Parts: sequence; C-alpha cells; structure tokens
Amino acid sequence: MKTFKNSVKQLVRDKYASIATSENPGGSGCCCGDSSAFVDILGQGRKCGYTRDQLMDELARANLGLGCGNPLSMANLEEGETVLDLGSGAGFDAFLAVQAVGSEGRVIGVDMTHEMVQKARENAAILGFGNVEFKRGEIEELPVSDDSVDVVISNCVINLSPDKRSVYREIYRVLKPGGRISISDVMLSGQLPQELKKDVDAYTA
Repeated sequence: MKTFKNSVKQLVRDKYASIATSENPGGSGCCCGDSSAFVDILGQGRKCGYTRDQLMDELARANLGLGCGNPLSMANLEEGETVLDLGSGAGFDAFLAVQAVGSEGRVIGVDMTHEMVQKARENAAILGFGNVEFKRGEIEELPVSDDSVDVVISNCVINLSPDKRSVYREIYRVLKPGGRISISDVMLSGQLPQELKKDVDAYTA
C-alpha cells in the first residue's frame, strides 16, 4: 500500500508540475467540461460556479482551469478570518479569499508541487497581495499550526490523495474550535472494480 500511495503522489506531482510550467496551462484540462472547451478558461470557470467578476482579467493569470466547482460560494468568508487552501495551485482561489477576508485577514495556500508554489508566489507578487503565503507541503501532513485556521477550502484536490482519512484528520487539527470547511470535489457514488482502484494513472486521468 505504501508503494501504491507513493506512486500516486509522484504521478500527481509530475502532472501538476508539468501544468505549472506549461506555456498554455489552461489547455491542460478542467474537471468541469469536455476536452473541446478546455482552452476556454472563462467559460469553464462559469460552469464551475464562479461569477464573471471573480474571473476578471487581473486574476486570470492564476486560474489554470483545474477546479471542479467554487468552494468560495458557500464558505461565507468574513473580514479578518484566516483561510487555508488545500492544493492551492497557482493561487486563484487563495486570491479570491484574500479579497474576501480583507487586509486584516490571512490566507495560506499549501501545495505539494514546487512549481505550483513558485507560480503562486510569483502571481501574488505581480497582483500585489501581501497577506497571502504559499507553502510547499502535503495535505496529509499540513505545515500549519494546530487550531490556527478559521476556514479550510479546497477545489478538486482531496480526491487526488490516496490517504483521505489523514487529510481530514489534518483539517480537524488545524481548524480553530468552531471552524468550518468548504470543499468542492469529486465523490464516488458507486463501487469501482478492484483493478481500477489499483490503477495509479486513474488518479489523474
């Protein structure tokens, strides 16, 4: 099982590293549409539940079209809150959260891919967001202190983890008492064949 988990993590890391360094990352895919529409980031964003204002030009550089919904739509973020974004990618949801929590709030993005973290940091600098930080780490072992976060958000990332129990254990650990989560993700409603469960390529197919 350990070997399988490591294989899945490496496969996911390699795929998203390649997306982060691609000259056309938006063409790499989105969970919310058919392949013919992958290049239409704005259209895919609208299908995933974002408003046109949220997809405005200045944030477009951070939207790689990799989500499967809009976790901010039900997060009810308030000014001054601390938000943790699991699998923050190039920073799109984190930057939207920054706008919601204001100058007194704070946003932390965690991603296991070095290239994504670098891209998010570059985007933050270009966009002028100072109260957001991006850390390299795994969502099964978050580099975040206990009881330090008001809200955890995530967009189509937890499904990529081969150890989801650890992910939720970590979410519980970092949340303040009374904290909340807002997650957009893919869920399994039926039984998968055993051979598919063991297919590491299926995690990123």
